[in-house]
Amino acid sequence: MRSPVHLNALRAFEASARHGSFSGAGGELNVTAAAVGQMVRSLEEWLQTPLFRRSHSGRSRLILTEAAERALPEIRAGLDHFSLGLERLKEGATGGVLTVSVSPAFATKWLMPRIDSFQVRWPDIGVRLDTSLELSDYVSQGIDIGVRYGAGSWTGLKAEKLFDELIFPVCSPRLLEKAHLERPADLEGQTLIHDLSVDPAVGFVTWAAWLQKAGPTVLKTQRGLQINNSAAVLQAAVDGRGIALARSILASDDLAAGRIVRLFPEIEVQSKLAYYVVCRNETGGLLKIRAFRDWLFEQARGGTAA
Repeated sequence: MRSPVHLNALRAFEASARHGSFSGAGGELNVTAAAVGQMVRSLEEWLQTPLFRRSHSGRSRLILTEAAERALPEIRAGLDHFSLGLERLKEGATGGVLTVSVSPAFATKWLMPRIDSFQVRWPDIGVRLDTSLELSDYVSQGIDIGVRYGAGSWTGLKAEKLFDELIFPVCSPRLLEKAHLERPADLEGQTLIHDLSVDPAVGFVTWAAWLQKAGPTVLKTQRGLQINNSAAVLQAAVDGRGIALARSILASDDLAAGRIVRLFPEIEVQSKLAYYVVCRNETGGLLKIRAFRDWLFEQARGGTAA
């Protein structure tokens, strides 16, 4: 039996299954819900079997039939391989556009100060940054490669550790001149800057965790300035707004430039989380992805990519 020639119908089916609705699939595919429904119905007519049934408990939602649910993983794999084949064909002519997923803080404090060297080395590869605190869906959002902060395991993705991370307090040189900060107990009365960008439940180090490592110091750790962006946390410290609990990778350039100074260098906490270079298993061999991956590790070792 020959496969259907209507590849768009298969894409419409896969997107509808993932979103649970024709409207959600239409938004992703940039067509109307009616157009998605028509493509799915044409596929059902060709197969002579239904692919969805509707759930009417609460809001209406598409539910896969048993046969469709069994076939969906192979259809997704086939679509992925088709897209990969097209990418490989395009590689011969041009580097194309590389879509990179990173957090806003990592983009601001580490990637952007270094990205020019990648573009000098690979001028034919355009870089599009996708910055978000939310985890990107690499397939539906067209992400090629990214750097994620976490425990190193994400379903369907290959992860290679790029950096470990240490956590320690920092402040501006100006604040240090005014304050007497020789031991953790001297933090009493100072404004502590809290980083709320990552949930402590997954192992993110908080002021309470650092103070526990520091010893029997009793401080009111919940007071102070709370910010949900690690780059803004560091900037607040640079501006003398208080004392921040810094993440070593993000703080490296500010420390080297003297914009902030490290306090109590003998006390540091090794984070359970780390930075990982992440890509889809089936696309890691593409030239533009290999190039960016190798450049990231070169930069992590302190090399230059120019």
